[in-house]
Amino acid sequence: MAWAHHLPSERVGEPAERPGRSRAWVRCELLIGYGLILTVIWTPRPLQRWLYLAAVVWIAFSTAWSFPGWKALGFRTAGFGRSLWVVGIALLVAASAALLASSLHTLHHPVGPLQWVETFGGYAVWALLQQFLLQGYFLLRLQRVLPSATWAAVAAAAIFALAHLPNPILTPITLIWGLTACFVFLRNRNIWPLAMAHAIFGICLAVTVPGPVVHNMRVGLGYFTYRAPKHLHFSQSDHSVSTVACVTADAPTRRRSRQALP
Repeated sequence: MAWAHHLPSERVGEPAERPGRSRAWVRCELLIGYGLILTVIWTPRPLQRWLYLAAVVWIAFSTAWSFPGWKALGFRTAGFGRSLWVVGIALLVAASAALLASSLHTLHHPVGPLQWVETFGGYAVWALLQQFLLQGYFLLRLQRVLPSATWAAVAAAAIFALAHLPNPILTPITLIWGLTACFVFLRNRNIWPLAMAHAIFGICLAVTVPGPVVHNMRVGLGYFTYRAPKHLHFSQSDHSVSTVACVTADAPTRRRSRQALP
């Protein structure tokens, strides 16, 4: 990771210090935001619904209050081409995994283009939101309170992975992806290819790994409450989203928009 020391450490579009954006306020944003996310993950319904709403409101409020600009958040065209190699690798990994799953008879997927969009269209948006939270919310703030961009990337990836506990498959995968995504973002400052790669990886897991093996990608309390259906089927509609914000939940296999809510 020696190359990471050459990463740009500037906060694109951010002023030095100003009221409302002091380091104390940034720490408050980090602690409350991540605390709410973990609370949602580990809280049963119906209280979970209210905590979910609180997490969304807090993240929206703190983002608007400390808004650094769209470019700083990665919503720009510059750097898009330089980051596309991540999408290429994601496609290669997904194709390899699909071939392996096909040989093991674990591959399950929609039968047509419309079914693919209906099943995974919402997850593509969910992947973008997760990347915004990982890079645009946590990484940018960690840069303000940690001594280097490298440490900020490591810390962001760590909290991203910890939010996927106790899932033994998602936790290491999200740690590796979190590190990669953060370092690529710090170099090119573009979120779009990262969201595309995230969506590809998530969909790949959904169609190649049986639900009972990965507990339908549940995390937190939902991992322990998961019960495998007696008759396996692609939609896996027996489960519900058990997490929010920067975690990969079981949303990839949702067919109806109302099911995507906790």
